[in-house]
Amino acid sequence: MSQIEAWYMDESTEDQRLPHRLEPNKSVSLEDLQKIGVFYRKLNADIYENDPELQRIREERGYSYMDIITIHPDKLPNYEDKLKMFYEEHLHLDDEIRYILEGRAYFDVRDKNDHWIRIAMTKGDLITLPAGIYHRFTLDETNYTKAMRLFVGEPVWKAYNRPADDFEIRQKYVQSLTCS
Repeated sequence: MSQIEAWYMDESTEDQRLPHRLEPNKSVSLEDLQKIGVFYRKLNADIYENDPELQRIREERGYSYMDIITIHPDKLPNYEDKLKMFYEEHLHLDDEIRYILEGRAYFDVRDKNDHWIRIAMTKGDLITLPAGIYHRFTLDETNYTKAMRLFVGEPVWKAYNRPADDFEIRQKYVQSLTCS
């Protein structure tokens, strides 16, 4: 299995689409991401429509709903506003599952100590962020990604911006970190 690239972020408020690596860079391993509940697989995005591995993952995890979104200034109405909205720190009451079919993007997640980790997503990367984890999303400087969104059951688009610590799912997530 290929490794995903992830690192701790600097505190810069420059363009969110820049890498924002610490100097020197401080990488985060796949094992460290798994400890905070992030699930990752590398798949063959060229065969996503008939990929038996994707089908197996969908069946195992109950991902019954799927759609595809293209995020690019020419393809997404109100592109800049949507990108700002995606970049607001938030959580969901359900897992967030994304599969990059083309292009590149970043998911930022909080570690156990509330520090930002940036996860670089490229073609073929499938990621699941657990319900209750604070995160945000942005593109890189290419301003383009095409992603599959997967859900268990009907899609739920509601994001709860931080602070959302009173939600039971957030408390359950935080409790899972102290047990690992």
